Amino acid sequence: MGVLALFQVMHSMALRDLEERGAMAVQRMAQDIERSGMAGAVRTQVPPFYLLQVVDAQGRVIAAGRDLEGRPPMDDLRPERSGQVAYRITEVPGQESPVFLAAQRLDAPDGVRYLLAAGPIQDMEKAAQTFGIFVSVMIPVVLVLVWWIVWASVGHALAPFALMRRELSQITGGAMNRRVTVPDTDDEVAELAKAINVTLDRLQKFVEAQRRFVADVSHELRSPLTALRTQLEVALVHPEDEDWPAVARAALDDADRLQKVVADVLTIAKLEAGIRAEREPVDLGALARAEATDRPRRVPVHVQVRDVARPLIINGSRTQLVRVLTNLLDNAERHAESEIRLNVYRDGDEAVLEVADDGEGIPPEDRERVFQRFQRLPEGRRRDTQGSGLGLAISRDIAVAHGGSLVADESEQGGALLILRLPLRDPAPSTPEPSRR
Repeated sequence: MGVLALFQVMHSMALRDLEERGAMAVQRMAQDIERSGMAGAVRTQVPPFYLLQVVDAQGRVIAAGRDLEGRPPMDDLRPERSGQVAYRITEVPGQESPVFLAAQRLDAPDGVRYLLAAGPIQDMEKAAQTFGIFVSVMIPVVLVLVWWIVWASVGHALAPFALMRRELSQITGGAMNRRVTVPDTDDEVAELAKAINVTLDRLQKFVEAQRRFVADVSHELRSPLTALRTQLEVALVHPEDEDWPAVARAALDDADRLQKVVADVLTIAKLEAGIRAEREPVDLGALARAEATDRPRRVPVHVQVRDVARPLIINGSRTQLVRVLTNLLDNAERHAESEIRLNVYRDGDEAVLEVADDGEGIPPEDRERVFQRFQRLPEGRRRDTQGSGLGLAISRDIAVAHGGSLVADESEQGGALLILRLPLRDPAPSTPEPSRR
């Protein structure tokens, strides 16, 4: 298409050039006639217009150049207005190729005259032939050149992608610590490589966390299983000397520990999988009172629910919220010396539940670590050797799944303070509760 457009442009330029030369030729003929009349041979110095005639209104040739003496009119092209120039490509007898004809009307004193000037268009035809040969030769060359340029450009552009593909193949083959090469270019390819590396970093951290989780679960399950197996094997060596009710109670304790670990692991798996539990309106104050008095504890639990006139209604899973409250109260009971304080109040568009004890507290540097899975501080291990270290981790996961948060701080008594925040179902503005630290 581009080649045809170029040919059309060149052809149009050649025609315009012939029109300009033809108009110049007939105008010079008119000037010669006005100066000397019809005396002498008609001539002009505008190449290639050397075929010249002067024709009257009746079509008779009254003057001609040397090449057309005694010849009939070249053409019947007759402009209608004086001074108007018309053009035509036509055949002239005796000429080997078509000619380009220019005709001008001249209103002379002795009548209307038509000035005809023609020139062969062999040069234009030769130019067209030359152009055709040039195109037929150059098109394959240009196509090959364009193909090579495109192939080289695409290959250069895709080279970083090929490298990333090879590196990703090695990474997925087991080299999780490797990363893809970031090109030294400030473009989309470099941004893609950076995004891939960020994703690989997150994936590596996730895989490592899963491996640690599996290892920790295996360890937590192995301990009670080993103890249970050892007890039964020892009892079976001398069955007549064993207190089988005591053996059964010990085995039941180990089975309870196993069941608790398995239940905790399943809860975490459901939360990580995004399985949404059934939600319903829950009065957090009423739920806190019920759980605090559900069973007797080692130390008393003092419950205070502020703003009783407006219940703190949240939209959540009652079962999961009961699990959070149980975990927080069990943790406080494990560390408390003489009492546990449970406060529930409204803070803006959130319901806040605080569980405080008067134990040794949590060091500032460990207040995030206690929410990690299977992480237990030395004090916790000393007070309860049967715990799995999953209670607070599960509680925070449940709080986050409900759009809230769970953090650790220091209570007024110097012990641990666990603060649960959950969004209210119908928030209403209120004055925030003053800090009790």
